Amino acid sequence: MPALILQLTRVGLLILLCLFVWAAIRVIRADLRAAATPVPAGGGDRPARGARAGGAAVASSGPLPPTMLVVTAGALAGTRLRLGDGPILIGRADDSTLVLDDDYVSSRHARLVKEANGYYLEDLGSTNGTYLDRARITSPVAVPTGTPIRIGRTVIELRP
Repeated sequence: MPALILQLTRVGLLILLCLFVWAAIRVIRADLRAAATPVPAGGGDRPARGARAGGAAVASSGPLPPTMLVVTAGALAGTRLRLGDGPILIGRADDSTLVLDDDYVSSRHARLVKEANGYYLEDLGSTNGTYLDRARITSPVAVPTGTPIRIGRTVIELRP
């Protein structure tokens, strides 16, 4: 009898290992599919939360500073937020500035902060990560205008 119990335990552990590998492959395939989806051009003018950015003078020879946060892909595609001086909290929590109803988004996923020389994106310890132009960020990074930011299934951009 002990040999039968040992053999059944081995088979059970083998089945659990196969289920784990299968689940890992499903997650990887979902991430690859999300990264490969084309980003549609943002449209629509839905009103959104956020304050109007302060009007700083801009030289005509330099690039325009971002004034809008635009959702280009995902459930909220077309949503626009006016950028202000305060931080923009992105996540599933109801008190977030941009609330994303997505299973791959943490309750407090990322934060976009205005600094003297531009906007910086910071991942707040999310489970699935925050991506700037297909690269996962691990520390606060500067966000160039027009560069896609992927959080879960949502893609956002800073635009002038």
